[in-house]
Amino acid sequence: MKLRVALYCVLGGLSMLLPAMATGHVLWWYLSGLVLTAAFVPVAMFGPRSIVGQLGVILSVLFIVTVLTTWSEALLFVKVPAIQDHPFRNLAGEMFAYLVVGVALALLARALNINRQNGKLVVRHSVATAAAMLMVCGLAYMVYYLVFGAITYQYFTKPYYPHAAELVAPLGIWFWAIQIGRGFLMTLAVLPAIYTLRLTRGKVAISAGLLIWVAGGLAPLLVPNELMGSTQRFIHIVEIFTQNFTLGVTAGLLLRPKHGAETNSKPMAVAA
Repeated sequence: MKLRVALYCVLGGLSMLLPAMATGHVLWWYLSGLVLTAAFVPVAMFGPRSIVGQLGVILSVLFIVTVLTTWSEALLFVKVPAIQDHPFRNLAGEMFAYLVVGVALALLARALNINRQNGKLVVRHSVATAAAMLMVCGLAYMVYYLVFGAITYQYFTKPYYPHAAELVAPLGIWFWAIQIGRGFLMTLAVLPAIYTLRLTRGKVAISAGLLIWVAGGLAPLLVPNELMGSTQRFIHIVEIFTQNFTLGVTAGLLLRPKHGAETNSKPMAVAA
């Protein structure tokens, strides 16, 4: 099983070579793909057994966390022609690239047969409770963004973004509404993983935190780009960890009932 999991990561990393054909940095793109694939190992092993189920969980994270939230934030705050001139073309290109990644990972999980037959019974909240928890997670992300974002800006990134305050000021209260919306969307993105992973509540929370951090920060920022130097990218990787990983852990703990996640399930029960 360990060899098959290792193959899943090694082969999954190859799916990120498509963008490397256009931008170069082949080794960095491969490393990015390998790290991203590793974050989905819990999904491959303890998530849905069908290819369609795997694809749904993976694309939910990639399309919302990796593409939509990062694309929208860049569009709002990074005023350079490469981002501002053709925003929807950029969005479509990123969606296609990560669609390829999602399909590759779903097929690999089935081909390597790494999905476990046992695990924990998954017990879910009612729809009303889950909806309330989603809103709580959105508010929690706003707090994480305010606290950790302010610390990072004040002590590390202010020289890189000297006009950040001027860009944010016209938004007023809408800036914080945007952050609540981002937190809500990222929590919604990992909800399929949280509600299908046959793991204990604590492991689900850690898995969700790693998914949001790796997909929304670590993997994309490993690759050199013309907008950020190495030091700047490293700072943002750490900053996004403090915000996204914390959000994922919060979401996992809030959206998985405490007792149901600890109940052992038999293969027949899980299959049913």
